[in-house]
Amino acid sequence: MRLIGAGVMAFGVFLSGFVMSEPAPYELLMVAQIAVWFLLGLKISRPVGLLLALLLVFNVGGFLSLTVMKANFGDGFIYIAVSLFLALSSVFYAAAIEDSHTRLRLMFQAWVGAGVITALLGILGYFHAFPGAEAFTRFDRAKGAFQDSNVFGPFLVAPALYLMHGLLTQRLSTAQLRVAGLLILVLGIFLSFSRAAWGLFAFAAVALVVVMLLKERSGAFRVKILLLSLAALVAMVAALVIAIQSDQVAQLLSSRTKLVQDYDGGHLGRFARHKIGFLMALEKPLGIGPLVFATIFPEDEHNTWLKALTTYGWLGFAAFIAMTISTIYGGLRILLRDRPWQPFLMIAWITYLGHALIGNVIDTDHWRHFYILIGIIWGCIALEWRHERAGRILR
Repeated sequence: MRLIGAGVMAFGVFLSGFVMSEPAPYELLMVAQIAVWFLLGLKISRPVGLLLALLLVFNVGGFLSLTVMKANFGDGFIYIAVSLFLALSSVFYAAAIEDSHTRLRLMFQAWVGAGVITALLGILGYFHAFPGAEAFTRFDRAKGAFQDSNVFGPFLVAPALYLMHGLLTQRLSTAQLRVAGLLILVLGIFLSFSRAAWGLFAFAAVALVVVMLLKERSGAFRVKILLLSLAALVAMVAALVIAIQSDQVAQLLSSRTKLVQDYDGGHLGRFARHKIGFLMALEKPLGIGPLVFATIFPEDEHNTWLKALTTYGWLGFAAFIAMTISTIYGGLRILLRDRPWQPFLMIAWITYLGHALIGNVIDTDHWRHFYILIGIIWGCIALEWRHERAGRILR
């Protein structure tokens, strides 16, 4: 039964890579899975209980924001209900990982499988490889089996880091599949033409190498990392040179590499909306309600912190800030400890930190993989808490 449960849990992670409509298969499976696991006795420890409390307060703020809505109450209620579901999914992942850390490997392998498949769909769609392939693109940008390129690209970062970690720590004689998978994921990230995804991957890849250098201090390992990093850099430059031979890629790349796009600056551009939105939120303790911002301004918030204020009010915003700080600090505190779950924590923590950074220019609320990352980090925090507790008992 535990083996079946772990398989179903991994399948849930796999389905998180296929969200072309809502509710997606991921929601349908996870609602049933969460209910069954907790009915069968999955326990919530003190650390996971803290995560649950923070996320519940966050969503209480969301439900309070519904009280100020004057229209589209039904859509707003559904939005907060989805937020609550995603919060519970984080708690579920954390509790299940604490119950058995061996599930982490299955989760990441499933994530790699989903990432490679959805990246291939995005790549084939971008190059119109078959009839109807445009279903996997949007605005001439790869989006795979997602609704938005800006979610598709960041989704691929964690599995790319997992494959990178394997290349850096495992024997090179067995690296062929990892290299092939990593190339597909990186090409998918590139063809998403998401500046947030590009920045996230660049930050995460460098951070992974730095953290591994801090942990592994042998000279041979450092030489291996240096050589592989240089080889990867050369390969990426070569691939970029080949890619820009296509006029379509070159034109879109030229447009997307501008630091400030037309919709970023100017009157009611992204950055102007951020400023006005924060000033408005200071006068709205309960927020303005889910999905209301886009009815006042030309587009949504495109800022995680502003979204927390407008949709979840001051209470939800405070809980979200507390949860973010606790997640980053709690993971950092145990990041370099020699544990069986340390590689998975390292990958999840670096990716989560990157998501927190890109949250300044994009909205990560309702990204399913974002909540999976939270669950992984808190599951590892709970594992360390249990490990320390056992050590105190033995002493």
